[in-house]
Amino acid sequence: MSQLSSTVLALLEILSYTFIFAIGAGLLLIVALYIRDKTQTASTLRRNYPVIARFRYLFEHLGEFFRQYFFALDREEMPFNRAERSWVYRAAKNADSTVAFGSTRDLRPAGTVYFANAPFPELEHAATPPAAITIGPYARQPYTTSSVFNISGMSFGAISVPAVRALSHGAKKAGIWLNTGEGGLSPYHLEGGADIVFQIGTGKFGVRKPEGGFDEDKLRAVAAHETVRMFELKLSQGAKPGKGGILPGAKVTEEIAAIRGLTPGKDAISPNRHPEAATVGELLDLIAYVRGVTGKPVGFKAVLGAYGFLEGLCQEILARGAESAPDFITIDSADGGTGAAPMSLIDNMGMPLRESLPLAVDVLTRYGLRDRIKVCASGKLINPSEVAWAFCAGADFVVSARGFMFALGCIQALQCNKNTCPTGITTHDPKLQFGLDPFSKADRVAAYAKNMVKEITTIAHSCGVAEPRLLKRYHARIVLDTGRSVSMAELFPEQAAQQYAAQ
Repeated sequence: MSQLSSTVLALLEILSYTFIFAIGAGLLLIVALYIRDKTQTASTLRRNYPVIARFRYLFEHLGEFFRQYFFALDREEMPFNRAERSWVYRAAKNADSTVAFGSTRDLRPAGTVYFANAPFPELEHAATPPAAITIGPYARQPYTTSSVFNISGMSFGAISVPAVRALSHGAKKAGIWLNTGEGGLSPYHLEGGADIVFQIGTGKFGVRKPEGGFDEDKLRAVAAHETVRMFELKLSQGAKPGKGGILPGAKVTEEIAAIRGLTPGKDAISPNRHPEAATVGELLDLIAYVRGVTGKPVGFKAVLGAYGFLEGLCQEILARGAESAPDFITIDSADGGTGAAPMSLIDNMGMPLRESLPLAVDVLTRYGLRDRIKVCASGKLINPSEVAWAFCAGADFVVSARGFMFALGCIQALQCNKNTCPTGITTHDPKLQFGLDPFSKADRVAAYAKNMVKEITTIAHSCGVAEPRLLKRYHARIVLDTGRSVSMAELFPEQAAQQYAAQ
């Protein structure tokens, strides 16, 4: 009996030592993982939330098996579903973009777009790179580029220092342009050496006098940077047409205030339009003024709502001469994004790009101004199918903000307006910014842009053309509410230029 007791005690002693060893080993493992996560630069979440963030990847992996019981389906979430985001993540990481078994995309709902494949696709070895396009022939320094997919406006202030730096370096690596957004030109925009589009919002941030209005010296100073290629007047934004930009005071740091010309800690709310432009004539005067001061191409960004706006603009251009025209127009969609805006505008105002883009192209064509004015498409275009559709509709360029946010590591936490973004993109909290390494993310920005061009070129080849800008409306088909599809060329017939328009 005593021998049995001794054996049991010895066994318990071994088990207790084993338990203590396991606890110690576990603690050492946690410390090692903590150090590893804090020092690595590949994952923003693991750097900001060491060890804990690893459970996200575990749950994501398990979600593949339990999604039908516990999680939303791949294509149910808004504003971007899991399937859309996953493609961007894979493209940014240069991961395998192929999928197995079959598509999970439902082709039956009205409005669904798919492409008409050619019986004899373009051979890959015969493909040509996108042709170069010159913007601003009447500017002293026109801008020529072959890029097709570029970075849309995200202001320094709305997004963080490491995010801007990553976008700048990534844009340079990909050979695309970077739009500054309306927050002014920061050193971080210039750091990577990428081509820059300087956006002028209604608040004139970065080129304003203290009391408001243009400061010509500041405008010339911005234009003096060689990499600043174009200027974009922001009339309205997709998520908040009719309302100016909003930057909460918590995000107005001393550095941001100095760049914008504001007071630190105070909300930055722009006017809901440029005070200088109340008519199409005054808008053309404003464009001519900025182009004259800077010597570089000038266009504007707008959400279309009133159909007569572009008609009146084109008529005024024809009365003045083609040199008075904006060099480009960026058409933003009613389902575009923002850092902060009233829900009443996000949900209800403006025309979606699916309708406004072909209408805008048709108006310009009808007045003979399509070659003079280049068209950029913006608003929720983050996957190859949406971008290819925009080229079918007639766009010269596509720009995206949220796609590149996903490339930076955005997880759609919907905290852009709270300064608590967990991935460090839309926050000025140094602890959260720490996780976003600008140099590793720059590679992802470049990879996303390059893989986008690769995929939309693949769609173009399947449609029988050599490059994306050769896509036409008859290459896309749109499902009607009857369940049948019709060519986009039938829904939006190509317009013929009026005889007098080219005069």
